[in-house]
Amino acid sequence: MKKRNIEALPDVDLRLTLGSGRTDAAGRRGWWATRTPNGSATVLIEREGTAIAATAWGDGAEWILDQTPRLLGFDDHPEDFVPTDRVLRDLKERKRGLRIGRSDRVFESIVPAILGQKVATKEAHRNGRALIRTFSEPAPGPLDLTLPVASGVLAEVTYWQMHELGIERRRADLLRFVAKRSGRLEEIAGMTRDEAFARLTAFPGIGPWTAALVMGSALGDPDAVPVGDYHLPNTVAWALAGEPRADDRRMLELLEPYRGHRGRVIRLLKAGGIHAPKYGPKTAIRSISQI
Repeated sequence: MKKRNIEALPDVDLRLTLGSGRTDAAGRRGWWATRTPNGSATVLIEREGTAIAATAWGDGAEWILDQTPRLLGFDDHPEDFVPTDRVLRDLKERKRGLRIGRSDRVFESIVPAILGQKVATKEAHRNGRALIRTFSEPAPGPLDLTLPVASGVLAEVTYWQMHELGIERRRADLLRFVAKRSGRLEEIAGMTRDEAFARLTAFPGIGPWTAALVMGSALGDPDAVPVGDYHLPNTVAWALAGEPRADDRRMLELLEPYRGHRGRVIRLLKAGGIHAPKYGPKTAIRSISQI
């Protein structure tokens, strides 16, 4: 076990920055389990006044402690975002603790992004939990966490094993494809934004939507826009123009004044719980495991 005190940014909000799945309900404690270049590791992040106490376990403890400030968005610059829209001005003030951090774990970010391709969010989360439960192992430390599935393990999982977890052949084949090329993916963490996006979208089956999700989480890109999202254009158009329905072209048009921070706009809208009016039935949750 290793410990480190980190002088915190005064307004960083752990829950807004890390997400509800990695923090307690009060947003005072956060955690992350990952496979670092030095081995598996877990970090517990606790807010203590103006400081953050980080405790890490595992062979990758030093790496994850060095990464924690970047994970919390200490390299992010939300002060450069100056919205003119009333809704965004209000959200920036109310959600001032939201920062865009980077994990620098590209393969770890691309797996849930692929699982989210063309399926309902609940289905993607269910598939992800099933993969981890079936093919991974406990993370180091006392926090009862599980590590992401190792690329070497996922590369050898058969289609039928994934089928039993509800993952159809297209996503299963793509997961195995990227798992076998995880080294090429991890190189992206050291690239410029344009180089990283080009590398990602050069992979067959990885389009702008998936690449943007990876850019946002692994590289902390505040401008990443997941073009091709089913609901997002409607959300943006409703928030910024009062229009209940829109396409990607209209969404990008409305986001253009905020280029450089378009991904931040999207995160603020989601953090604010803003949604366009809903019409019609919800997307059905599928189950292919019994087929």
